[in-house]
Amino acid sequence: MPKTTKNSWFTAFREIIEVLLKSMNKRKRTWHQHVVPYEDDWAVRREGNKRITSKHRRQDTAIKKAKQLARKHKADVIIHRQDGTIRDRINYE
Repeated sequence: MPKTTKNSWFTAFREIIEVLLKSMNKRKRTWHQHVVPYEDDWAVRREGNKRITSKHRRQDTAIKKAKQLARKHKADVIIHRQDGTIRDRINYE
């Protein structure tokens, strides 16, 4: 019986260590805001997110929204062209 208790403690300790190591390897999430073409409009999307933050008819409106969010979180605004390439980057750090 003592051997089983020892193994269960060891197993639990090992699992805790594995979880901690995995969490340390994750990339830190950023608040960089991307202004990207979205359907026939423009969208603001946080870096790493699949979903958009907001949708706008005009690119300049999307840029204003992205700048507000970037200033708040001390991040960058990355502005894309219609073809998806990057046209400009504004730093608020």
